[in-house]
Amino acid sequence: MAFAAALAALLLVWAGRSAAQVPDAATEIELSTDPADARVRPYESVAVRVVAHGVAADDPTGFARIRLRRGPAAFHLRDARSGWLSKPFRYQRRDAPSAARHGQNGFRARLFDMADHNSLLQDAVLFTASGKEGRAVLSATLGGVTGTIQIRIDSGARSHTPGEQVTFGLQPRSTDRFRALVEHHAPFVAQETWFQPKSDYLARFDADGDWRGDNNWANAPRASSQAYVYYAVIETRTHWFVIYNFFHPRDYSDKCVAGTCHENDNEGMILTVVRDGSPAGRAVAMETLAHNKIYSYRADPRVRGNFHDLDGEMEFHQGHHPVVFVHSGGHGVYGPGRDAGYTYADDRFHAGTGVTYVYKGVAERPAHPADREVGYDLLPIYDHWWVPAHVQPEPRRQTFSSYFPYHPHGGRPRASNVSLAGAFRGVRHGVDMAKPFWGWHDDDTHDRKVLARGQWALDPAYGVSRNLTLPGPVSLDYTFNPYLRGDRGGPVDGDDSLP
Repeated sequence: MAFAAALAALLLVWAGRSAAQVPDAATEIELSTDPADARVRPYESVAVRVVAHGVAADDPTGFARIRLRRGPAAFHLRDARSGWLSKPFRYQRRDAPSAARHGQNGFRARLFDMADHNSLLQDAVLFTASGKEGRAVLSATLGGVTGTIQIRIDSGARSHTPGEQVTFGLQPRSTDRFRALVEHHAPFVAQETWFQPKSDYLARFDADGDWRGDNNWANAPRASSQAYVYYAVIETRTHWFVIYNFFHPRDYSDKCVAGTCHENDNEGMILTVVRDGSPAGRAVAMETLAHNKIYSYRADPRVRGNFHDLDGEMEFHQGHHPVVFVHSGGHGVYGPGRDAGYTYADDRFHAGTGVTYVYKGVAERPAHPADREVGYDLLPIYDHWWVPAHVQPEPRRQTFSSYFPYHPHGGRPRASNVSLAGAFRGVRHGVDMAKPFWGWHDDDTHDRKVLARGQWALDPAYGVSRNLTLPGPVSLDYTFNPYLRGDRGGPVDGDDSLP
């Protein structure tokens, strides 16, 4: 440990000295592709890396070229019709050219390489080709210096996209009495994509053909990219609470350190719908979950903040499908506003590429990481997740893990099961980090003992009314909540209502 601490201190000293030696201006920009032949099939992708060089007089033998540790560069396609660019990321290949000075060797060079590996420099983008053969010209500018590269879009190029080994047929016709309600409000999902777009696409848990959670990271490249959204409905006399879950096989980053990445990912939203006498009711509020933090939005101007402040106003696709943005990599969910990376009016992802999804009742595959209006199907959480985890005689222990006791605040009803599955089983990078909706929590309400772990979504009439002030009467008695009772219906005892 003492040696490691000394080495870390030496690294910091040398990294600081090296940074001080880097000049303010670049003198040369180099671009390269991975794979290296700069050819790509239509609608497939290739990583493009930029390396900028300057000159530093830090060697007694004279001037030497030194790799600049700064960025990201500004990337640009000469013809926007030739393809799309992701937001920048740190190049992932360990065998990439060293960040040390050319000709520098020995222990000093190794320290520089180690410092560079832990730097925040984002030096690459993912270029996705359009569907038309030809040439794309990509440029990168840093410090006033620009470099360019030509990429050939050729249907004869070698494919580097693994073939998918699983295809799901049409789902059985639903008998769920809430299905029409869920379809009516099914969200418009603006899903940002990054350098692992397959890990950003909406997916189902068994996209790789099995119910093991601890192989989803490894199997993601060949798993199905057909789009699914999971749902649940909980009902009171005054409201429906429609819960949508967005599952991904990986939570990833270009800097996977200290649990920032993990196998499986599941975040989502609760839509509060007032029962106004119409078949589908009227959406009045939406709360989303991003990294154990709740964000709140309203469709009715009478909705006000309570424990949580409002974060924005809801927007709707075709009048009744709420618009949500899902971040790439970590997959936090947001409504419109300052936290979203997508503008619905312009159909524009701010940082780079993204796929938009709409409910069609058919699970379509994105054609590329910038596709539009890809259809998704809906899967009931109760049947797909809750029953296997809690009701069947042999729960899917390869699917779920981290069971926990549910202890709600406020004297509210308990779950019928003594122990609830707290996470999807995962082992890569982080252990058991992704949670089904009944394991979700918001750090603020949890730490202040306003809502217990899982209570926001298991007991949404209580949870949402703690976070927000809703207009009109709000019943806290459930006429349907199978997650707080073992059967598929019937009232769950609780408080009467809020005025």
